[in-house]
Amino acid sequence: MNKKKVFRWLRLLLLIYASLGIFLYYLQDYILLHPKKLPASYVFPFGASFKEVNIPYNSSSRINIIQFKTSDSVVRGVVLYFHGNRDNVERYANTAPLITRHGYEIWMIDYPGFGKSTGKFSEQTMYDWALTFYKLARARFKPDSIIIFGRSLGSGVAAQLASVRDCKRLILETPYYSMPSVFSSYAPIYPFSKIIRYQFPTWQYLQKVDAPVTILHGEDDGVIPLRNAKKLIAYLKAGDEFVEVPGGSHNDLYRFPEYNSKLDSILRIK
Repeated sequence: MNKKKVFRWLRLLLLIYASLGIFLYYLQDYILLHPKKLPASYVFPFGASFKEVNIPYNSSSRINIIQFKTSDSVVRGVVLYFHGNRDNVERYANTAPLITRHGYEIWMIDYPGFGKSTGKFSEQTMYDWALTFYKLARARFKPDSIIIFGRSLGSGVAAQLASVRDCKRLILETPYYSMPSVFSSYAPIYPFSKIIRYQFPTWQYLQKVDAPVTILHGEDDGVIPLRNAKKLIAYLKAGDEFVEVPGGSHNDLYRFPEYNSKLDSILRIK
């Protein structure tokens, strides 16, 4: 192969590399976020007892929160739940009975543009809304009765909140080391720390969390690889735990006894 052909192929590969990089940069929101909006008049069809709360955040945004109630006469506390990157709280409502049967309420917040929540999605907005969410809980519950729970996308938000506010425990389900690292798991040839506008550095926040931390991750997770989540082990303190669920993938951990028994044991703790 002569030099002209070599340079021609190199130019083509460079063009493909650059084009894909530009594609990833401009379409990252469409790759990462899959919200399902709901009209303000929508009636949630939950069978469990719940209360819907709407908080005007500013002139252009509103926070929608669903508070699932427990049937126990004495409420032990509240779980603040930050869900994944798809749809809205309806998709994650099947988690509620796993929590409420132990005497806890579970409150689920929808992100900007998800469900009935309005506004523009950004990483800082997520942190700001999480703090508002926490303050709402503090109006009723002491920190030692508040559990912060983050799933998938929400794990970075939950970790950040637990790093700046006291809580009883931080639970992370299918978490990631950081958002750029997740993208790098699929295309390691790109400098995603420069390309991706969403950082969500879970690993940094864990170092500032004083509460006990429990991480639950499926061994066969095809969305956030187990190897990515296991990088967080280096930042866990004494007493924290990393639970691998054999056969578990990204969206089905609740079907496995290992997951349920661990969740039950955490929620039984006085």
